[in-house]
Amino acid sequence: MVMSEGVAPPYLSRELEQPGKTRKGSTSSQRAGSRWGRRILTAFACLVYLYLFLPLINIIVFTFNDPAGRYNISWDGFTINNWLDPFKDQELTNAFIRSLEVAVLSISIALIMGSLVAIALARYRFTGSRGIEIFLVLPLTTPEIVLGASLYQLFLGRNVVFGFSTVVIAHVMFCVSFVALTVKARVRGFDWTLEDAAMDLGASPWRSFRKITFPLILPGIVAAALLSFALSLDDYIVTDFTKGEFTTFPIQVNNAFRVSFPPQVNVLATIVLIVSVLLLVLTSVRSEKGATR
Repeated sequence: MVMSEGVAPPYLSRELEQPGKTRKGSTSSQRAGSRWGRRILTAFACLVYLYLFLPLINIIVFTFNDPAGRYNISWDGFTINNWLDPFKDQELTNAFIRSLEVAVLSISIALIMGSLVAIALARYRFTGSRGIEIFLVLPLTTPEIVLGASLYQLFLGRNVVFGFSTVVIAHVMFCVSFVALTVKARVRGFDWTLEDAAMDLGASPWRSFRKITFPLILPGIVAAALLSFALSLDDYIVTDFTKGEFTTFPIQVNNAFRVSFPPQVNVLATIVLIVSVLLLVLTSVRSEKGATR
């Protein structure tokens, strides 16, 4: 057979075309696999979100329930009366107010103590700093039953009167750790020479802290405050060991559930949830504005 110059024979042309077809088919299959992978990952993410938010959705939905009996656990009809009188149950309302008082005071003390500890650990290296960091983690890793029992024995052995003050002391103990670790993570890597430069330009140490350091750690402080608020308001085990005759919201809900479960529990919980979400949104917006300056 005589072949023209520069022209491949038919059988060789078909062989030369095969690798291109293989690569094209492989690329198409990879794209199809990638699309299916994204779909599976999206579906899995949706299931995770549903798993996380389903209890919250259930709480919000049942604020509009009109229970036929004493337990607000099955849907019996729609009503907005629960929102018109969220403080109908006086005992529950009083316990809720007491929990808010404990949470606010505990967070205020924990924010001051934890923020100062975090700044000291992040800015300075001194003997025992590593040990302090380890001790900060202990309240987070210690089971609540152990922490509550140890505090009960400590107070009882010193004839301390159980009540509001003992509950606050107990809540401050585990809130300080969350605050210190959260703020420390926020200030890690901060250039502390900026404060020195500001003071060299005539700023006082307080003004330097207020204008430079505090805006930096504020998002961490707010995040720690929200987390501590949720932990304090929600705590049952440690509170039960240290409360005496003092009753908080979780304790009252547990006691009330033995005889009834009023919809006001859902309403008060939803109010706390809404306030927390609003604070998170405001903090996020403030952080974004600060980052764009």
